[in-house]
Amino acid sequence: MGHLFWLSDAQWAFIEPLLPNNKGGARRVDDRRVISGIIHVLKVGCRWCDCPAEYGPSTTIYNRFNRWSHKRFWVDLVEALATSGAVTKSTAIDSTYVKAHRSAHGGKGGGKNQAIGPSRGGQTTQIHVLTDVIGRPFAFKLTGGNAADSPIAPVLLNNLKGARYLLADKGYDANSLRKHLRQSAIVPVIPGRSNRKRSIRYDERRYKDRHLIENAFCRLKDFRRVATRYDKLARNFLSAVALATLIAFWI
Repeated sequence: MGHLFWLSDAQWAFIEPLLPNNKGGARRVDDRRVISGIIHVLKVGCRWCDCPAEYGPSTTIYNRFNRWSHKRFWVDLVEALATSGAVTKSTAIDSTYVKAHRSAHGGKGGGKNQAIGPSRGGQTTQIHVLTDVIGRPFAFKLTGGNAADSPIAPVLLNNLKGARYLLADKGYDANSLRKHLRQSAIVPVIPGRSNRKRSIRYDERRYKDRHLIENAFCRLKDFRRVATRYDKLARNFLSAVALATLIAFWI
């Protein structure tokens, strides 16, 4: 049993008060065991039906994950923690591509509705993320792999509070985004593209901290069901990203 994942006492003490109440019906089985099983599947990348028996029936593990994903519980949990704990003075934004396995296809509405699209790497999903000053992800959005970065940024930035600087790479060098940031009293720390007629001045020293968001993607992709997308439903894959973030960064 040494290779199995189990929530520590400290982690469980943090999560338990935040769990939804059981509203009638059959009593929920051991929450700690079931959530540990969900995280184990996300870490090792196995099929839900191959979840080890130590966590209980695999259908229970998947149904809990799927049901709470439908309610956005996992995503809301991370966002609630971030609201109280994220240090957003210097925020970074970026995206990463995730290959969509063949089992991820066939979701209702097709790939466009389920955040799967063509890119140079084939059919992929993009995870767009904001990280705080120490590199902890606190806001997420999924798109297909063919989506451009800069048009997605304002959607992620809508609820951002307390930011004074936004760090981003050249993919976010757009006049419309720079204007949006300045109207929000945020200083863009974004280098200009090579085809600009006028060079863009930016805080090169502060820009060096952008490596923290790249490090965050590396840690998230240590969870194999985040590094490769197997979920048909975008909401379930977003929940997998949120749970990986919770374990890797927030508790």
